[in-house]
Amino acid sequence: MRKWKYRGKVELVQSCNGLNHPLRRVRAFFEMASRSSQSRAKWTTSLTKILVELMVDQVRKGNRQNNSFSKKAWKYMCDEFYKKTGLKWDKEQLKNRYAFLRKQHNIVKLLLDQSDFIWDEATGAIVAKDEVWDNYTKEHPDAETIRSGGCSIYKQLCTIFSELAKNGEYNGSAEHKGGTPDSIPCPDPLNTFQGEPSSESEEETDMGDEQDRFQSAIPARKRGRKGIDDAIANAILEMAAASKLRADAIKQKNDRFSITDCVKALDEMRGVDEQVYYAAMDLFNNPNAREIFLSLKVDKRLTWLCSKCSALPDS
Repeated sequence: MRKWKYRGKVELVQSCNGLNHPLRRVRAFFEMASRSSQSRAKWTTSLTKILVELMVDQVRKGNRQNNSFSKKAWKYMCDEFYKKTGLKWDKEQLKNRYAFLRKQHNIVKLLLDQSDFIWDEATGAIVAKDEVWDNYTKEHPDAETIRSGGCSIYKQLCTIFSELAKNGEYNGSAEHKGGTPDSIPCPDPLNTFQGEPSSESEEETDMGDEQDRFQSAIPARKRGRKGIDDAIANAILEMAAASKLRADAIKQKNDRFSITDCVKALDEMRGVDEQVYYAAMDLFNNPNAREIFLSLKVDKRLTWLCSKCSALPDS
């Protein structure tokens, strides 16, 4: 039992005891959907490409040092990402994708270090014989997604994670010469910058590296469980989106057949006596009645109103 005082005089008492109370269930659903939408960004191929383009632009401007972007660069990318997509995702959501892309770059780089694998720049596919893939994925299960989907953005990933000069500025010589990722040096991202890092950049780099090591150590069972959690979160988001669409549709319908429009149409009618007029005011509280009234031909509305108003109980 919870109480709220209204202006110090009136006490409103709300009883919502029990988890099965309908209002509590609805509130819990939307709170969960809100938390899920804020904490998890649902990435698509096009959204990933937009983020990658922003990151490449920041690398070329020299805003990535010590294997991490500056605060100013992250803020700029968040703002530009919002302008291009309409999605107001924060720095942490973009950084999570950045960590995923770094892991993907490492997986593809290890693949292409093997002489049996070739990257097709036109399609983004990693080409090799089936038996070669089978043997490799047995030892490196993370490469299974690359086998099926390829990596069309590998050239850009090499720019982001490998094209750092020692002074932290972008070195575009390989790209300017028309090179492909086969000719782009891809050293270990942790060793591309020599020198003492700043405390902020070091912290961000360590967090990303720790995340990579943690993800690689997750057993297959836990990965499966995470997949189930992601599916549940996505289902909740879809339900919330469907609920919002339904609410918008109802609002549009109510706006189309509003009480104001009904009263305006009623005032334009002739021969409406006072009793029917005021009885119609009560009838217009019903959205279905408003829709029928405005959908009828003008010469039929008075007859319909009289029949409906005569059936209303006397107040």
